[in-house]
Amino acid sequence: MKLVVQEFVSLDGVSQGPGAPDEDTSGGFERGGWFVPYLDEAFVDQAAEWLGQADGLLLGRRTYENFARDWPTMTDHPFAPVMNGLPKYVATRDGTEGTWHPTTVLSGDVAAQVAELKQQPGSELQIHGSADLAQSLLAASLVDEVRLVVAPVVVGQGRRLFPDGGAPLGLRPVSRRDMPGGLSVQIYETAGKPEFGVYGAGA
Repeated sequence: MKLVVQEFVSLDGVSQGPGAPDEDTSGGFERGGWFVPYLDEAFVDQAAEWLGQADGLLLGRRTYENFARDWPTMTDHPFAPVMNGLPKYVATRDGTEGTWHPTTVLSGDVAAQVAELKQQPGSELQIHGSADLAQSLLAASLVDEVRLVVAPVVVGQGRRLFPDGGAPLGLRPVSRRDMPGGLSVQIYETAGKPEFGVYGAGA
């Protein structure tokens, strides 16, 4: 399977709490719900297409607990049957129980276990949210594709997908699509370590 990171990010790179003010208030975050005003039907259709390619969800503990709390009750949402039915894998150091069935708990050497999962047949293993997990697997060169959905807003606080001091990463643009509501969908393949140069060298 291909490992795909799907992230909602602001223009200043924030990925925390895109869906609601109370989604994730850890670290004193008070500006949740910044993604919602830009949702439109075109993006919902795109998200449905992506979800249809998933053979499993790989989530960090915080995202898993939020999803496990919310998705089983969202019976009217068109994504609910897929989200609730897909195999879930949760990476945790805190003994999280896999209550959202079917769930497999990954602990210990998560990178090695993810590498094994990637060898299984299927289309995509998708990371939704879970920025810390995404960072660690990007650093371990296990991610094949990054799908960024960029909202035209500067949040000004919160956890970032690519924080200061993170591992450098090269990306190769695959496609870009702008949605009517203002979201920019940007898809990249990972390309190993980035190259660095000097402007005007050899001129």
